[in-house]
Parts: sequence; C-alpha cells; structure tokens
Amino acid sequence: MSSLSGALTEIVARVFGELGLPAEYGRVTISNRPDLGQFQCNGALAAAKAAKQNPRVIAEQVMAKLQSLPQLRDISLAGPGFINLSLSDAALSEYANKMAADARLSVTRRRPEMVVLDYGGANIAKAMHVGHLRAAIIGDALRRIFGFAGDETVGDVHMGDWGLQMGMLISEIEIRQPHLPYFDRGFKGPYPNHSPVTVTELEEIYPTANAACKADPARMERARQATAELQQGRPGYRALWQHFFDISVEVLKRDYGALGVHFDLWKGEAHVDPLIGPMVEKMKGMGLAEEDQGALIVRVAQPDDKKEIPPLILVKRDGAAMYSTTDLATIVDRVHEQNPDLILYIVDQRQHLHFEQVFRAAVMAGLNGKAKMEHLGFGTMNGPDGKPFKTREGGVMRLQDLIAMMTGAALDRLKEQGLASDYEEAERQEIARKVGLAALKFADLSNHRVANYVFDLDRFVRFEGKTGPYLLYAAVRIKSILRKAEAQGDRVGKPGAILPPEPGERDLILALGALPDAIQAAYDERAPNKIADYAYGLAQTFSTYYNQFHILSEQNEALRRSRLELAALTLRALELSLSLLGIKVPERM
Repeated sequence: MSSLSGALTEIVARVFGELGLPAEYGRVTISNRPDLGQFQCNGALAAAKAAKQNPRVIAEQVMAKLQSLPQLRDISLAGPGFINLSLSDAALSEYANKMAADARLSVTRRRPEMVVLDYGGANIAKAMHVGHLRAAIIGDALRRIFGFAGDETVGDVHMGDWGLQMGMLISEIEIRQPHLPYFDRGFKGPYPNHSPVTVTELEEIYPTANAACKADPARMERARQATAELQQGRPGYRALWQHFFDISVEVLKRDYGALGVHFDLWKGEAHVDPLIGPMVEKMKGMGLAEEDQGALIVRVAQPDDKKEIPPLILVKRDGAAMYSTTDLATIVDRVHEQNPDLILYIVDQRQHLHFEQVFRAAVMAGLNGKAKMEHLGFGTMNGPDGKPFKTREGGVMRLQDLIAMMTGAALDRLKEQGLASDYEEAERQEIARKVGLAALKFADLSNHRVANYVFDLDRFVRFEGKTGPYLLYAAVRIKSILRKAEAQGDRVGKPGAILPPEPGERDLILALGALPDAIQAAYDERAPNKIADYAYGLAQTFSTYYNQFHILSEQNEALRRSRLELAALTLRALELSLSLLGIKVPERM
C-alpha cells in the first residue's frame, strides 16, 4: 500500500499510458484547492507541451477514462487542464480499514541500502553544550526515518579527539603535574589504570589551556608539539589520551542518553590514525597530493566552479593531521567496515566548504567506494538577540542544564494546566521530562534544518499551538478515550469496522492517508520537519473531528466502533510520527 495520493497516482498514470503519454504525467497530489477536489493532477499541461496538443483536450481524454471508476465520486476540470479528483466514501473507508490492519500504516518499505549517519561531533574532555543539540536531534530523527523506510542504518558519534585541543590538554597537565609517568620518556610502563584527572577537572583545564595558548605563542607551540607527538605515537601521551577518551565517552553516553539519542559507533578521529599514512601515500602515488610550502595539499578545484574552492590541506608543515585528513581516513574506515551506499554528515551548515573539499578529494582518490556522500547542514539555535543561544551570564549552556531547564519549565506548565497533579511524584517527574524533551525536540525539528530559530522557552512548553506538548496532549487525550471505551466494553481492533465517512469525517481519513507521503518527503528531502508538520496537521484535524462528532457517547454501536477505530488509527499515526522525531508519548497526563 501507499498513500491515498499514491494510490490515485497509480490509477491516473495507467490512464496516461493508455493514451500513449508518459505515465509520470499522471502524478496526483493533495489539492491546493480543496473546494474543487480532494486531489489534483496537473500532468495534462506537461503532457500537452511534449505531445504538442491542447492540454484541456488531453485532460478531457483522461477524465473520460476515469469516469467509470467506482473509487471516484467526483471529477472536474479547471483552468487550462487541471484535473480535480475526489474519492468516494466507500474508497475512503476501504483505505482506512486497510491502513488500520497494516502494522506499517500503509508506509511501504523501500529497497534497503546501507546508510551511515554522522551526527555527533562532540569533543572529548569537554562538556556537551547546546551547540551539540541540533546535530544530535536532527541526525537521530533522520536515522529513525531512514531505518523505518527500510534502510540499514549506522549512527556514528564521530567525536573530536585528535586535534590541537588534545595537545593543549596534555601540555597543560604536564605543566601542572610534571612528575606523572606519562611525561617521562624513559618510563617503561605499565601506565596507571585510572585517569589522573576527572571529566570535571578536564572541563576546567581545557579553557585555561586554550586561553594560555592564545595569549602566549610559545605556549601554543608547546601544545602543537604535544599534538604532533601524540599523533606520532608517543606512548605516555597515548596512554594519557586513552584516559581522556574513556572517561569522556562515559559522560557523553549519559548526556546523549538523557536526550534520547542513540549511536551505534563510538569512534573518534583517533580511531582512523593508522589509516592516514597508507592513505596519504596512495594519494601521493596517484599524483593527487603535492607539497606546497612544506604542507601536503590536494587541489580539488574544478574548471566549472562558480566560486573559489581552495586546496584541501592533507598534512600540515609540522606533520600533524587536519580535520580534512581524519575525515578522509574515516571514509576509508567506513567503506571497509560498513561498505555503505550513502554517508550522511549532519553538521553545521558553516562547514559546507570543508565537506565539499573532502568529498571531492575522496572521489578523486577513489576512497569512497560505492558510497554517495551528502552534507546535511543546519542553522543555529539563537537567543532573542539573534545570536547563538547563551546563558544569562553569556556562557554556553551545558546540555544537561538545558534538559533540566526544559523539564522544570514543563513541570510548571503541567501545574498551570492542572495536569498530572494527583499522580505520584516519580510519574509526574517522568511526564515532565517527556514533555520537556518533546518541547525541545519539536521546536527544533518543526523548522527546516537549514533555518535558524530563536529559543523561546515559554512558547516551546505551551500546550497550545504548534508545540511538542500540544502533540503529546493530543495523543494522550486519544489514549484516555480508548481507555474509557474499554472500560465501557468497547474494544478497538475489529477488522473492517471503519464505516464510509460522513462529510465531516472525510478530512480525518484524508489526513491519515497522507502519512506515507509525509514520511517519503522527509526521507527524500532529508527534512524531519515534513513529519513534524504532518503530525501537527493531523492533531488539529482530529481535534476538529472530536469537537464535531460523538465518540464514546454515540448510541449507534456500529458508528461508535467506527469512530473509536478512527481514533485508534489517529493515535497510531501520531505516535509513529512522533517516534520518528525521537519523541515519546506518556500514557497519561
């Protein structure tokens, strides 16, 4: 099965084919003029241009073949050749019943591909902050969408653990604790099993070291030297780095877990260090890597470029690897380990030039195997001043503090709404946590990923308007209806129970029938906001339906069961949509 518009497309495309016209002109979409019809087909215009015929004549020929179909209750022609279509109530009922009987809600599974998604980017030895939020939320949603569509997905956190910040940390600890064995070149080991510093201490050490390096060129040179020696394999530095990695990953798993974000791979840039040497030699042997002012570069510019594309720096003059180097080696690793068909990089839009350079170099060197590579950039979450969101003190807010703030605001709003007031404290806190995360995630994902948006805590946690809490409440209300129905002896799940709709019920079935289209659009455009928009529209449509029709109090048993089945189907569609956005629905509020 597919969406309602997809089912109609199959019918109309077949008619175009019977008329000797390309079937693709038979594409049917949801009407932008619902007063004229539920759906529309505009293919007659394109077909007429290709066939050099009058579009209205072609449209009339198509309509003549469609007139006898029992699935359609109305066909009309508008303008130069727009065909308007409305399904019969029997066809709507049949579709709704088939959708209810389908575990996938009529969303067909595509031919699977192996897709690697890179959507973490947090740095070890640093606290996660709001700057990591969008990559995690968008990337996790895309992983869920691609997985549901049928692909085999692998989520990679791809941590920053191999750059200059490592040299800054190592050199700062050496200054503070020079007696540690990690700095003794003559030490034969074994090195201690426990880290000499905690994550909390690292979070203090790094900004101190960073400031010192910026203020003192000699101090910066010491950090660069430590970075180069780390990457060249100095044992003490490697052992110290391993401590940084281990204690940081433990905290990152906690923080990402609190956000409800999952990764399959917990690798960093350091993981691919052994691959860099052979990769560089290969690129040198191919004549791609050349020396320029002591560094190794790859010229990736092409004659037809409309803008300047600078060379990719493969190895710096001091022999240290760059982000571009480790990103290329990571492609080599992924091709070897996962053999992907597609690699998606969910990274800040401001890194687009970097990825353009990396992708070009990878293709030139044949490093990417069969994999296509896409950079899915995103905008920033800003404060009221239009600049990247900061705390009131002007600092960058930790992610765990942001989640706590969202939970607290959600708890306050629940109290204002009189929700969950008589529940046990533990359940009330858990509901507030889910509401807070829904508010945060939906506020992000309801925007197209490349758009910037303003952090507005008060608006995000409202139970009115286009918000996560509104959608949770809509789903919870349906759960309440179904619980009450069961208490009065009405059980949902009876096959074929959805009756042909009354006029006011058509909109709900039409909204349900658009679910596959929304998921397909989110997949094709790499845009979770398509599903967010769908979920909000469905919730609004059900709210109108709920206010217009009796459900639990309907005296006619067949009608009551039909409406309960529609409510249950709406709940499933809402819960699926929200789950694809990484949002969990509580059982009650």
